[in-house]
Amino acid sequence: MPEYWDLYDRQLMPLGRKYERDDQKRMPKGEFHIVVDILSKNSEGRFLITKRHPDKPYGGMWEISGGSVLAGEKPLDGAVRELSEETGLKADPGELRYMGRIIREASGCIHVFYLYEGDFDEGDITLQEGETVDFKLVTPQQMEEMSQSGEFLDFLFNRIRAVYADYFFYHK
Repeated sequence: MPEYWDLYDRQLMPLGRKYERDDQKRMPKGEFHIVVDILSKNSEGRFLITKRHPDKPYGGMWEISGGSVLAGEKPLDGAVRELSEETGLKADPGELRYMGRIIREASGCIHVFYLYEGDFDEGDITLQEGETVDFKLVTPQQMEEMSQSGEFLDFLFNRIRAVYADYFFYHK
């Protein structure tokens, strides 16, 4: 079944059109779809990262939870769904804190970032078959070391550092 995304302008105003994910055409310049990124922190101050399935783009790399918002979804609802699908963590919408957004012109994406702080541990994580193959609970320093060594998606780590800077580095 095809996956559809709603299209937006740079200010997140809906354009009233949809885009089919597997469409071979490129999204029109200046039109965007929404991608949510969720940084999850447990009560011990560890951050949840997952390893991408080897058959996906950037396969075998570590990242945080996230994905495209589906047509008809609000970004917050997409973040709750993606977190649950990829990790098994069931967060209420009120438990996700909006942290900002970044526009990526080249890929036609507006990344909306959320922070989830929950009381979870390794036993609460259930990976999504076909999406993720492993997980870790890490410190900010470990995540940075993984980025520097090429294990963590470098471009994603740079966005994490930019969006969550004060929180990520000073609220340990």
